[in-house]
This record gives sequence, structure tokens and C-alpha cells, in this order.
Amino acid sequence: MTINFKKIKALCFDVDGTLRDTDDQYVAKLERTFRSISRILPERDAHTFARRVVMTLDTPINAVYTMMDWLKLDGAMIGMLEKYHEVQLRKTKTSLPLVPGTLESLELFSHHFPLAIVSARGEKGTLEFLEHHQLTDKFVCVASGQTTQHTKPWPDPILWCAKQMNVPAENCLMIGDTTVDIRAGRAATAQTVGVLSGFGSSKELTRAGANLIVNNVAELTKIFHNRLA
Repeated sequence: MTINFKKIKALCFDVDGTLRDTDDQYVAKLERTFRSISRILPERDAHTFARRVVMTLDTPINAVYTMMDWLKLDGAMIGMLEKYHEVQLRKTKTSLPLVPGTLESLELFSHHFPLAIVSARGEKGTLEFLEHHQLTDKFVCVASGQTTQHTKPWPDPILWCAKQMNVPAENCLMIGDTTVDIRAGRAATAQTVGVLSGFGSSKELTRAGANLIVNNVAELTKIFHNRLA
């Protein structure tokens, strides 16, 4: 599949694994846990094993979240996640790192397109992340996990953002690191880009129907560069 750049009038970004370097953060924590037993690990390498665990857990975790949303229990789940992120923030501000190159990319994109956040996280944590990196003014709107009746992989938050940006959903580009992002984009008739800076693999993102796969948002900027000049 390919991108029809002429159709793109607005960009929608996931947060964790797309703008925020969540993947490496979780891997680092698990690596410290596994380091003491590295001799008995399949790869005998705590970092490699930790990354494999994070990648493997992504799909079932997304499935659980989707089920919680369907059962209307996602609010409670978001509340627990918000408390967890508050604890992490009190410990250290480095719990909110950006994927390298993200700041420059958003600066460039914001001069050419209306931008939106489409996250399954709670509103408080999402806004806190944006404020910490002084990114709030880059986005026309923010759809958290609590903004619409259903969150990703339903199309609701993307359709809501498209309306806020006054752009047809089919003219939006959804950018995310998991199959949930790709499925939500496709369900909303938007084009989609899968980034490998987070939890998803190239194989599963392609299978989910991503129009394009890139390593990170910065690489997507390079692809857009000649078209934005």
C-alpha cells in the first residue's frame, strides 16, 4: 500500500511509542529486573529478552483494553493508569521522554497541517505530557481515551478530531505504533502510517493495513520534506 500525499490535509498522532519514547522506557525497566537472571534467559541477554517481552505483550494488552472499552470499564482502567503515571512523574521528569527528532518534526508539520492527538490514555496524563514538552499549542485538538464514547480501535476519536479540524476524515493521516492505531485510522477512512519507534512490528502493522511503515516520526518528516518545501 502507498500514501496518496495529495489527499492529506491533517495529521493525527498517537502518543505512547509514537511521540513519547515509552517502548525504550519499559524495556529499560524490565532489563534491570532481568539482569540478575540473564544466565538462564533464552538469549542470555537481559536487554534483548526485555524487548521481546514488551513486543509480545503489546497485542494482548491492546485486546484487553478494547474489551474494557466495549464493557464500558475503560474509565476505571484509565484512572489506574493515570495514578501510575502521576507516581512516575513525581519520581522523575525523565518518565516523559520524546522519541528523538519528534520536536523538530512537529514544529515543521505544524506550519503545514492542522495536527491532532489521538490517544487511548487519560486526558490528564496526555495534557501533562504535551505541557511538559511545550507542545500544547502545536495541536488543534486532543482526543484522549475519555473524549468519545469509544476509543481506538474504533474510529470515534479520529472522526471527532477531523470534525474539530474541519477536515474530512478521509483527508487525515493517522500515525501510530500499534495495530490499534492502524485499525482505527482505516475504520475512519483515513490513511495510516505505522512507526517502529514503539511496540508494533513491521509485519503486524503491514498486516493491519498501514499505508506506509517508517522507523519514527522524524523519518516521516524526511519523506514529506520535498513535498512541503
